[in-house]
Amino acid sequence: MRRVNRLATISKALSCCDATGQGLTRVALMSTCSSSSLNSHIFSQSLADRLGLSGPSLAHGVAWTMLFSVAASSLAQDAHAKQLPRSEKFLPDEVVLYQYEACPFCNKVRAFLDYNSIPYTIVEVNPISKKEIKWSDYKKVPILKVDGEHMADSSEIIDKLFHRINPDCSVDDDEEKKWREWVDNHLVHVLSPNIYRSTSEAVESFDYITSHGNFSFTERLVAKYAGAAAMYFVSKKLKKKYNITDERAALYEAAETWVDALKSQHYLGGSKPNLADLAVFGVLRPIRYLKSGKDMVEHTRIGEWYTRMENVVGESAGIRK
Repeated sequence: MRRVNRLATISKALSCCDATGQGLTRVALMSTCSSSSLNSHIFSQSLADRLGLSGPSLAHGVAWTMLFSVAASSLAQDAHAKQLPRSEKFLPDEVVLYQYEACPFCNKVRAFLDYNSIPYTIVEVNPISKKEIKWSDYKKVPILKVDGEHMADSSEIIDKLFHRINPDCSVDDDEEKKWREWVDNHLVHVLSPNIYRSTSEAVESFDYITSHGNFSFTERLVAKYAGAAAMYFVSKKLKKKYNITDERAALYEAAETWVDALKSQHYLGGSKPNLADLAVFGVLRPIRYLKSGKDMVEHTRIGEWYTRMENVVGESAGIRK
């Protein structure tokens, strides 16, 4: 998204270029040029001066040089942050994720799999019958099956996969571990009181859940309205349980707390995401485009980090069964 915004800004400026090169000046001021793009501008201007060239052809030529440089720089940053191909020691034949689409813990696992470009099959579990996981003694999701081996609990799944991809590395340092625990013990508990804060938001949330979940037509209708009503009242109990007085204030505070933890870095992991970055991104992904998620991005500083994570995690590596 940041790349698109940059390119849109530059393209708009290019369309305003005139013979005096004022449009080009606006491009130079608005774009966050790397040193290479600035050097290109200086070199082109110097060469033109020596050759006696001026006017719109020069302006457009230099502008397009800068456009290419900015785009290439942005792509290079995302490529650097994207995880390198997984270890040759971990090349499973079959990875199957049993999940609920809107489950934050399932989305933690998906963020890890997507970031590491691990292909997997998604099996959407019916939350009422749970027939898809009747074979398992463990009746919660996510459940991950890797070449027949069953793994449960999102954090344990991620730890095991990380060890297999990086057999010579420790899972996380103290800071990374602290924020992964913060996700499980605090951030996830702030979400439900927000997405079910009002009856309209509860219906919005269940519309998303039922449209993406594994429901029959009758179950979808019942779950959308009866489920929304039930969770509206449950959310009030959750507020009390977790000492939340203002749902949105708690969500905004959590978002700002996370941004402060980044300490002006692109990611908590520095130049590329670590497991804590992936955990925060994963649990926030189901709410990002609901009203609560839109409000969070509008009223806090988390949007820029979230967009970076969307870009670097990339498209889903999962295939629905």
